[in-house]
Amino acid sequence: MIDVDADVPARRDGRAARAQRSRAAIVEAHLALIDEGDLKPTGERIAERAGVSLRTLWANFKDMESLFAATGRLVAERQRALARPTAPELPLSRRIADFCAQRARMLEALAPSARASALREPFSPQLRRNREAGIGRVRAEIGQVFAPELAYAGPGREQLLDALTVASTWSAWSMMRDAMGLDVDAARATLARTVGALLVDAIAAGLR
Repeated sequence: MIDVDADVPARRDGRAARAQRSRAAIVEAHLALIDEGDLKPTGERIAERAGVSLRTLWANFKDMESLFAATGRLVAERQRALARPTAPELPLSRRIADFCAQRARMLEALAPSARASALREPFSPQLRRNREAGIGRVRAEIGQVFAPELAYAGPGREQLLDALTVASTWSAWSMMRDAMGLDVDAARATLARTVGALLVDAIAAGLR
């Protein structure tokens, strides 16, 4: 005799696994289209790329905002995978070089997603939240990597941290790469010069 009741959890687990695979495929498809230059992919294109029906897409994501949230989490995961911690005990010149080289790699990888988000951010609270979370991660990294120099700033610590964050995030990188036409090496060198000047000024102020 077949135990029908015992088979129910297995069926539920199977449906849950299929739904999870569908969600992952949809998010991967969304990001892949953006990476390829389709900065405003439609639901139809995302579903086609993911190999699912449009109905399945909207069964897994109630609207574009929920898809933006899931895609933002995937972008954050990819950024973490690229991260290589810089030890705060290294000499300042080495920390600046390492930090700026890493920011250049991460910002270049982020570029398609950042450009796509910029088109829709004015109308999307979720995309604004994604951007704020990204800025928060950069700010936290700066706080760790340059902790000794930030301590020199005393009451001006938060302002210095603000300035370093502005210099190290997408808006400044986009200015250098898109508006000014700098190549990656030139943009990275400009970032390093800016970060270095801010930190050396903080040290000098602390010693006065």
